[in-house]
Amino acid sequence: MAEKEKLIEVKDLQITFGSGRKKFVAVDHVNFDIYKGETFSLVGESGSGKTTIGRAIIRVNPTSAGEIYFKGQKINGKISKELDQEVIRKCQMIFQDPQASLNERAKVDYIISEGLYNFHLYKDEEDRERKVQDALHEVGLLPEFASRFPHEFSGGQRQRIGIARALVMEPEFIVADEPISALDVSIRAQVLNLLNKLKASRGLTYLFIAHDLSVVRFISDRIAVIYKGRIVELAEAEELFLNPLHPYTQALLSAVPIPDPELEKKKKLLVYDPSVHDYSVDGPIWYEIKPGHFVYGNKKEIKGYEAIVK
Repeated sequence: MAEKEKLIEVKDLQITFGSGRKKFVAVDHVNFDIYKGETFSLVGESGSGKTTIGRAIIRVNPTSAGEIYFKGQKINGKISKELDQEVIRKCQMIFQDPQASLNERAKVDYIISEGLYNFHLYKDEEDRERKVQDALHEVGLLPEFASRFPHEFSGGQRQRIGIARALVMEPEFIVADEPISALDVSIRAQVLNLLNKLKASRGLTYLFIAHDLSVVRFISDRIAVIYKGRIVELAEAEELFLNPLHPYTQALLSAVPIPDPELEKKKKLLVYDPSVHDYSVDGPIWYEIKPGHFVYGNKKEIKGYEAIVK
């Protein structure tokens, strides 16, 4: 099998906020790679550090330790202006709230063109207009929408405008930060299908951030589960659903609704209790339990996990 090309590499990443006694470690020793052309999902409850990692990759959040590489070049900390510009162009973000992430005072034409203006990515006015129309068309919106304001659109349409704004820069990598959590259930599938279609047609790579595992199963190649700033398990999507090892992963999966009401009534909800781990003597490590399936635990826990896998 050919070696997959790593587009993003995150090594021992730590992100802290505040200093001194008020210092808060939001993300601690996180490691993962994202391969070109895949959808890598980061799943966890609110406040677990998912968005913080996504923002650090696109250089919005500063990092306090560790490295982030894009196509083999280190992109966190101080970097050259040229590399910074390349990261801004090639790594885009789709935000969670389509209402807050669009400038209410600007017309759609300007919202989508902002990146084009900043980087002068068009030959003349005609070329810029064509790029905006193409981006709107690609996300399933009409060309005449360009002359309207965001408040004239529904949530799903606004999120499509946000996607068009990211696409017009011709990125290689997109951080999709819970792009459907603010939308109606009926619209969610449309937006997910759109993201999948764009991935295929443009050869995109996604970091998909979510707290809902049922959504993630549908769209992901690999999934990492994060709890309080640490990744506790990472595996291919189906593998994670079939063989969840870490108690936190099992608790998350137990909360996924089952469409059958009878089965839903009978199912047992698991509640994760962090005190089950005793790391006072035997410290935890990040361990590959079988090819591509990693879990966080100490020697005793890993022995237990290995017994389940075998």
